[in-house]
Amino acid sequence: MWSLYEAVQLKVHREDILGEAHDFTYNKLKSITKKLSPSLYNLFTRHFQKSNARGTATFVIWYMKLEFGTKIPCGRERVDELYFWPFVINTEPKYITFRRVVATMIQWMTMVDYTMEPFKNLSSLHRPCKASVPVMTSTQHAPSNSKRHTANFPPSIWHDTFLKYADFESVDAANENMTQQIEICKEEVKKIFLSSTNISQKLNIIDSMQRLSISYHFEREINEALEQIQNIFINNALNIEEGDLHFGLLFRLLRQKGYHILSDIFNKFKNNKGKFNETITEDVQGLWNLYEAAQLSVHGEDLLDEARDFTYTNLKSMITNNKLSTYLAKQIDQSLMLPFHKGVARIAARCYMSFYEEDPSHNKKMHQKELGNITRWWKKSDFATKVPYARERVVEAYLWPFSMSSEPKHSTHRRIVGKMTACMCLLDDTYDAYGTVEELELFTEAIKRWNINPIKSLPTCFKVVFNAVSEVVDEIESALVDAKKSTLVLKNVKQAFLNLAEAYLLEAKWCNEDYVPTYDEYKDNGAISSSLPLHIVAFVGLGEFATKEVFDWIFSDPTTIIKAVSLVGRLKDDLASHKFERERDHVASAVECCMKQYGISQEETYKLIQKEIKDFWKDINEVCLNPNNHIPKAVLECIVNLGRISEFTYANFQDRFTNGEFMKERVSELLLDPITIY
Repeated sequence: MWSLYEAVQLKVHREDILGEAHDFTYNKLKSITKKLSPSLYNLFTRHFQKSNARGTATFVIWYMKLEFGTKIPCGRERVDELYFWPFVINTEPKYITFRRVVATMIQWMTMVDYTMEPFKNLSSLHRPCKASVPVMTSTQHAPSNSKRHTANFPPSIWHDTFLKYADFESVDAANENMTQQIEICKEEVKKIFLSSTNISQKLNIIDSMQRLSISYHFEREINEALEQIQNIFINNALNIEEGDLHFGLLFRLLRQKGYHILSDIFNKFKNNKGKFNETITEDVQGLWNLYEAAQLSVHGEDLLDEARDFTYTNLKSMITNNKLSTYLAKQIDQSLMLPFHKGVARIAARCYMSFYEEDPSHNKKMHQKELGNITRWWKKSDFATKVPYARERVVEAYLWPFSMSSEPKHSTHRRIVGKMTACMCLLDDTYDAYGTVEELELFTEAIKRWNINPIKSLPTCFKVVFNAVSEVVDEIESALVDAKKSTLVLKNVKQAFLNLAEAYLLEAKWCNEDYVPTYDEYKDNGAISSSLPLHIVAFVGLGEFATKEVFDWIFSDPTTIIKAVSLVGRLKDDLASHKFERERDHVASAVECCMKQYGISQEETYKLIQKEIKDFWKDINEVCLNPNNHIPKAVLECIVNLGRISEFTYANFQDRFTNGEFMKERVSELLLDPITIY
């Protein structure tokens, strides 16, 4: 039942059977949670944890050095939180530079956003791209009647936590012995996997590898096994020994790999009335697999929509009615809140490990090191003093590149993109919580020119934010292995920054004019102001896939998967934060825009937006099933990971990025808490 629940997460549009399976398995698993007993195992996370802590430390040092906290006092200090964004894109060690740079850029964007957005002192405004520079530059200072609607952001909960991990030498030395142990473990796991002739066992091993976020170690073996299973399935020679409902796990694993497995295989679980048979709820694991499978639905797969609703309802009921063991109830409840397909692999892995009791982690030290370096950078830059209005969210920022890839090979990427994400936060807060429209037009022009001259007359905090962004972009250039790609990469990164700044500026003007755009108009701009397109450009730019063809595809309008992922992030954010934002002058959120356009209540709006988010996931799933042959699957995976970190960050209508307390326990488990090894 569990396998069926997981399988339905891969539904697409018009897969009604998976929608039913989702509700059915969810309710059944939910109702029997306390009746089941724990007995699972864990693998690989300690080194991972430490290395990312180092990345955050570097990020924090950069922030402290630039004194944003003093120079831009109205923004949020969210250095650690911002590192989460590039962290979630890719957590591999090779992307440490990527994570550091992108986290810095995101911090910059956040500061600019909170400088621009809430100020209302101009009666008529030109669109940002047509602003008259001579007129703007004549404005030496903001008008005397300017009012800065600074936000009452909660302080950072992490402070200097990760600074101690910035010492690369001591951490690297401590890792040597663990690396040898991990290599031995990898060979043992490989032997077990290759020696298995039971298809159900192979599927379960692959599932465990994915849930533990170690599947990249065995990518070739997994791909070969799934290809073999797919061929057997096509020839109708497949026998799932553990029961029919375990087709949910088969469906999810094959569809995740891009195989065109049809959802009509789940029709066998329906009765002659077209409803799912209640008898399938007796197999809790299978029901759960069906629920997870339904998450990979695409448009038109009504069967999967039915499976999702059916499994969800039944699994939820099982938990509510105490029909599951505490152990299984926790796992399924976590899955019902955030299905595996929509979760960040490394975050889900740490949660998964807590259900097990053994976890010889390898990568935690590496991630602690990355986070430690970002933290040191943030503190050394002194953003808390120089940009006091901005959030300090270093750890939260690191989670974004961490989620993009947690693999060791992406360590440099995570470190750089972690800084970039923190810069996006500085940028965001500058536009949103500090700058007047006049100031922000000048600031946007400086970004457009990539020249500080237009803002020389503005308060120091603007120059601090601009210089922080410039330094991160320079760091991206220095990190590029192929110097020949430098011009191409920098051109696209700068363009993505400009697009973001212009989107922030437009929102600031809407706020200034008390203008509530239509829901459609808001979403067109919100896909950019989500900042996710910039994350994608920065990640691709630092990797081996930085080609003109890939960049052209990213900037094409519209690019279905990028727009879908960006709107998942934008809408999830708005659902979680719009009530807090209404406490001050703030641009209308998706909620207010939707209510106005359709003339509906807030409750109805919530339902409509949540339905749209589900549809965007179907768009994402369809692109992954029918990929552009010229776009590497690794690029698509990093894009999807941004949707996953958005789901995590804004789950349960909580803005965990701004309010770090909401994710403190999970981040501590992931990057700080020691893991027992048996």
